[in-house]
Amino acid sequence: MPAVTIRNLSEETHRALKVRAAQQGRSTEAEIRHILEQAVRPASRIRLGSLLAEIGRSAGLTDLDCAVFDDLRDKTVSEPEAME
Repeated sequence: MPAVTIRNLSEETHRALKVRAAQQGRSTEAEIRHILEQAVRPASRIRLGSLLAEIGRSAGLTDLDCAVFDDLRDKTVSEPEAME
């Protein structure tokens, strides 16, 4: 699993992180992971599949309409590129 080192963190910030972690019942490291996870993967983020499904619903597409797209799709099996 990847690791990240944060240099030059102020004592005040480190102390605040320790307090926040204790309030949440987590280690400082676990709290930092939690903060980073929430920052880069918020629960409110737009998920592409859900967005596309909503667009289809709002356009009134049915499963039969979508089957047309599947019939038009290129079904040729691709060959992997040779690594030389």
